[in-house]
Amino acid sequence: MFRFICIVLFLIAYLILTIPVLIVEWIIGKFNPRARDISSLRIVQWGFKVILKIAGVKTTVIGEENIPDEPVLFIGNHRSYFDILLTYSRCRRPTGYIAKKEMERYLTLTAWMKRVYCLFLDRSNPKEGLKTILQAIDYIKNGISICIFPEGTRNSGEELSMLPFKDGAFKISTKTGCAIIPISLNNTAEIFENHMPKVRKTHVVIEYGKPIYPDQLDKDTKRHIGDHVENIIRETIHKNAELV
Repeated sequence: MFRFICIVLFLIAYLILTIPVLIVEWIIGKFNPRARDISSLRIVQWGFKVILKIAGVKTTVIGEENIPDEPVLFIGNHRSYFDILLTYSRCRRPTGYIAKKEMERYLTLTAWMKRVYCLFLDRSNPKEGLKTILQAIDYIKNGISICIFPEGTRNSGEELSMLPFKDGAFKISTKTGCAIIPISLNNTAEIFENHMPKVRKTHVVIEYGKPIYPDQLDKDTKRHIGDHVENIIRETIHKNAELV
């Protein structure tokens, strides 16, 4: 419980104390949007790294060199709230995450999420969902990477299980031609979800797969690109289970 309380207190302090920072970032953006994007990225990453430090998370990272220096679509399996902290804290360039629309209610947190190009997906409204995907496509075209967990929700099943991927997310890549980077996450639910509200010291494994360019796939694989990426991630989390 001690780690959980420390994380909550840090998060509250962070969200309150960075309100003036949001204003400064807005001013910077009027003169130099690129500088604002990078500084906002680093400020949020610093907060996430502090939370991971408090939580006592040890991370083994494989394949980070596979990420090209260009806007990409990150696709990962999803078992924990900490998946976002673990992956976002390693982004080298501005990256927007697609979150559920319910996250918009959290004031300063929402302001920071929008500042770092996060999008909010209304899963109950297909029309609004399409608008979100189109906005993500526009971000990719403007140099912003996108990360999405296409299982649609956190998977609370067995450790090596996965929920079926939803195909809509992959339109972001097929419509722009950007690379898909599979992210395979092992043991992240053990940080918090497996024993809420306790936060425990945990070793997690993150593996970034080789870039997948839709236009380089054969016609049948491209047609079922969601299944293709899902199988890569499933095979990888089974392979890395012995590293935890």
